[in-house]
Amino acid sequence: MKSISDTLLGRKTIRKYSGRNVDDDLLNDLLLKGSRASTTGNMQVYSIIITRDESKKKELAPYHFGQKMVTEAPVVLTFCADFNRFSLWCLQNKAEPGYDNFLSFFTAAIDALLVAQTVCVAAEAEGLGICYLGTTTYMADKIIKALQLPKGVVPVTTVTLGWPAEDPEQPDRLPLEAVIHKEVYHDYTSQEINDFYRSKEEREDSRNFIKENNKETLAQVFTDVRYKKDDNITFSGILLKVLHDQGFMNQ
Repeated sequence: MKSISDTLLGRKTIRKYSGRNVDDDLLNDLLLKGSRASTTGNMQVYSIIITRDESKKKELAPYHFGQKMVTEAPVVLTFCADFNRFSLWCLQNKAEPGYDNFLSFFTAAIDALLVAQTVCVAAEAEGLGICYLGTTTYMADKIIKALQLPKGVVPVTTVTLGWPAEDPEQPDRLPLEAVIHKEVYHDYTSQEINDFYRSKEEREDSRNFIKENNKETLAQVFTDVRYKKDDNITFSGILLKVLHDQGFMNQ
């Protein structure tokens, strides 16, 4: 097993997996470790859907924009904000739950993400590879139907899990000073922005992104191609409707 330092500093996103299975004992161990993550009020308002069945993975794949990891990884984990279970417990014990609001969703989403990241770190320490799928919130309505999620439950993120069949280059990160603020937030000067993003912009893959997309800057690749305003508005509308339909926007 890798040390926690080596695991965290050496992590990579793995999108290609070998045919080797992740056995139930190992998976249960990872999930047990994940369940020790911090949680608001010790409520554990999250649930994890394990998908191993090939037909179910094929059903989910279009909702993750056809990314091959979904069908090729031996395990797909969908982490959900879940106030359904806690509310049922309240009702069965003469307590009236008041969790049909946005704050409760936000609370449960934080819980789900904390446990997801803890599971991922535990998996990577064992030599497994993981990949987060941001498509989960884009297509939450479809995933809810596929996984038969009741009211009070919303998918927040999905992680593919398996033994790596690749050793990709480690993704770049901004220098630490770009994200650290001491005591209060200090806004950025134009020079600081240039300095912090220079190494990212000068990477060969970044230059290729600019050329392939016929853009002038890397920032334009993000704003005009990868994360467009129109898409953000569309998927925001879908997510807001999901939150309403799942009972988190009633108050």
